[in-house]
Amino acid sequence: MELDNVPGPCVCTSVRRAARVLARTYDASLVPCGMNVTQLAVMRAVRRHPGESLSRVAEDLEMDRTSLYRAIASLQRKKWVSLRDEGDGRSRSALITEKGHAALAKVDPDWATVQTAIVDRFGRASWKEFAGELQRLIECADAVASSQFSVKG
Repeated sequence: MELDNVPGPCVCTSVRRAARVLARTYDASLVPCGMNVTQLAVMRAVRRHPGESLSRVAEDLEMDRTSLYRAIASLQRKKWVSLRDEGDGRSRSALITEKGHAALAKVDPDWATVQTAIVDRFGRASWKEFAGELQRLIECADAVASSQFSVKG
């Protein structure tokens, strides 16, 4: 394939660039709570999947397990989550502690403020449409990965 015919800009680079800017913005607003947006996302995923395996939490976040375990370790140090081994001896699950629930309650207003400010500036209808398009982009990437990188036989 000739590169002259490849559409630009690079999808991955564009989305990662946006993600870095957004993460910095959210992180700055969450500083008073002692939490960053990655920690918040992980804690919310754990809350959505109480007692389920960390593999399920990683899947929910589209995060590799190594990155998730690193994030979980920082949450454990703050005593916001606790881990337990599952009965099979191979998997672990996380639960939000009482201190973790308090941290989430503290961070929610700051998160809501930055979330609302960004969405209002972008436009609520535009955000709703864009969020749908982001999901479609994820589905396109998954389909390309499945078709190009699956074992063919």
